[in-house]
Amino acid sequence: MPSSNKHPTPFLTVRVQRDDLVPGLVGVCAGYELKEWRCEQLVSHLVKWLPEFALRHSELAALGPENAVELVARAAQVIYTSPKYQQRGEIGELLLHIVMRQVFHTLPAISRYFFKDASNDTVKGFDGVHVVASDESLELWLGEAKFYEDIGDAIRKAVESLQQHANRDYLRAEFAAITNKVDDSWPHAARLKKLIQPETSLDDVFDAMCVPVLLTYNSPTIASHESVSHAFQAAFEKEMLAHRDAFAGKSFPDNLRIHLFLFPMKEKRDLLSRFDAKLKACQSIA
Repeated sequence: MPSSNKHPTPFLTVRVQRDDLVPGLVGVCAGYELKEWRCEQLVSHLVKWLPEFALRHSELAALGPENAVELVARAAQVIYTSPKYQQRGEIGELLLHIVMRQVFHTLPAISRYFFKDASNDTVKGFDGVHVVASDESLELWLGEAKFYEDIGDAIRKAVESLQQHANRDYLRAEFAAITNKVDDSWPHAARLKKLIQPETSLDDVFDAMCVPVLLTYNSPTIASHESVSHAFQAAFEKEMLAHRDAFAGKSFPDNLRIHLFLFPMKEKRDLLSRFDAKLKACQSIA
């Protein structure tokens, strides 16, 4: 994957997309195979994204047959190496990255993981920093991911984070950190730095900013079905819209343009353990 314009073949299916709502909604699904939720297949797909998710633009651009194994191992190592994986939230951040890339064709601006002080540190700040670029404009996507079992807990924590996102001092500190982490070899580096420089009014930044929020949860609909049937699709859509309405009923800063991503799971603990095993295997290949 030598270019940030390319990415793995899509795996997740968008089963609900409502751009007419405020906030908008995208409900994504991993689907089923042989009457089982595709947990193991999802983990394999997540791993394919690790280089783009965890490496700098210049490293990713240099990825080739001669160094692929080394860079995949390095990408896996910077996520975390701790045996205490049960409370890790990196899967949520990786899913946020994937949905933004797959559905809205964003481009990742920085790798937050590359700059960790230690491999098992949790990374503070926005969970994803992407852009949507054209010749005329640059749209900044600053994401938030909540990897939870319970949708109520995920919504509550997301609302707390969104309140923080609109705080001027917080944003200025985050923009300074982003500026320091932008790889100058990235094609949109100069435009992004100009947008978030201290001299640019936050009013102008908000006009060019979208806040995607990804929430995961253990889903009764996923658990009670074995295939993507008409009954499943109807139940899935009903569940998505109910959770979107619960989220939309909360109080948000009026200067944030929010888009909600929902990812229902069968069992968070199973996904975590399988991802951890795959991650550790990747770390050992080089």
